Amino acid sequence: MNKLFGTDGIRGEANRYPISAEIAFSVGQAVAHVFKKNGHRARVIIGKDTRISGYMLESSLEAGITSMGGHPYLVGVLPTPGIAFIAQSMRADAGIVISASHNPYQDNGLKIFGGNGFKLTDEEEKIIEDLILNNKLNDLLPTSTGMGKAFRMEDVQGRYIVFLKNTFPRNLSMEGMKIVMDVSNGATYRVAPAAFIELGAEVEVIHNTPNGTNINDRCGSQHTQDLKKRVVESGAAIGLAFDGDGDRLIAVDEKGNEIRGDQVLIICADRLKKEGKLKNNLLVCTVMSNLGLRMACKKYGINYHTAKVGDRYVLEDMLRLGSVVGGEDAGHMIFLDHHTTGDGIIAAMQLIAAMVGESKPLSEMARMMDVFPQKLINIDVQRKPDITTIPSIVEAIRQAERELGEAGRVLVRYSGTQNMCRVMVEGPTDRVTEKYCQQIADIVTSELG
Repeated sequence: MNKLFGTDGIRGEANRYPISAEIAFSVGQAVAHVFKKNGHRARVIIGKDTRISGYMLESSLEAGITSMGGHPYLVGVLPTPGIAFIAQSMRADAGIVISASHNPYQDNGLKIFGGNGFKLTDEEEKIIEDLILNNKLNDLLPTSTGMGKAFRMEDVQGRYIVFLKNTFPRNLSMEGMKIVMDVSNGATYRVAPAAFIELGAEVEVIHNTPNGTNINDRCGSQHTQDLKKRVVESGAAIGLAFDGDGDRLIAVDEKGNEIRGDQVLIICADRLKKEGKLKNNLLVCTVMSNLGLRMACKKYGINYHTAKVGDRYVLEDMLRLGSVVGGEDAGHMIFLDHHTTGDGIIAAMQLIAAMVGESKPLSEMARMMDVFPQKLINIDVQRKPDITTIPSIVEAIRQAERELGEAGRVLVRYSGTQNMCRVMVEGPTDRVTEKYCQQIADIVTSELG
């Protein structure tokens, strides 16, 4: 079992193990070693979001890579998918993202991409982890003549913006469309507005003054209240909320209603199907996806496959099954015809393309899917034993499932990035859904809290 890597890289409180300068230095060394080739020093792209701890981790990674003979290329603040794109387009050997995504600023993380733009496999992560945790790196260090050099890249934002714009169909136009955008004081604060403005949209941006400590603070994809208010006040056609590192999108329609990832997925999948571009007629979702998405897929004749939670698992199943669109209700959406990883800006481009192509407002398109009432309670836990080994929790789940029947479902799982247990219940009404969710959550709290 991995000791450093979780479901999305290494993550934790900044300046504490494992998100310390020492571990970042070792990660840099390990990546430089693993990705070097015969006669070729590893070239590694390093990018970050706007957290204050990014400076420390960036410097540590740079030192680790150069000490192992690699060449780090520093690109500064750029969304996670932008770093994957730069690594791929530059034919670099790897890319490292310094970000904790939607977490508060006190946290940070390290995500690693291969030179192909895809996140590392479990096996590759284990190799890196073994080098670090078993103190094998010192024996691999080159002499002083074999150390690497660091470079700073200045033109990456422009390159990424061009890439983003090219994902929007050339036969469609955003000319005159009013968009309100919440960039979460995060990594999209420059590139996202620029990309949409250059496509002709009228863009108003909120939460775009990052100061190192305000990323994701009551804003962005997890806190859409300000965006909803501003969309309605301004008469905008759509609101777009990104998370801190730009790999998630949550939309808001012209009436101020939140449009979740599942709804965006069915809108875009249906559009691709009509255009003959929905490969294998398949959409990949996760076990956390709303029951309404599965029913919508059946209604519109689209096959669906359920993956484990986590965009990396969605991607693995997409590649294995030959799907070009997949994602999570939380806003991670992957469009493999355009990129190798989830990209909130690309997801927004595809959603707006569907709206423009159908000449319909977002509120009407969102009605393609009936959203079942859903209640999610996150419980901080002290330990993470197998849920099936705790009789009281198992019985509470069974009782709820018996009562709900086919009109709902229950899912209890641990977070892959935090010491947290997530209890999710879907049901026919808000009252029933909340009742069973709270009952199960209370038992989880008493057993594990």
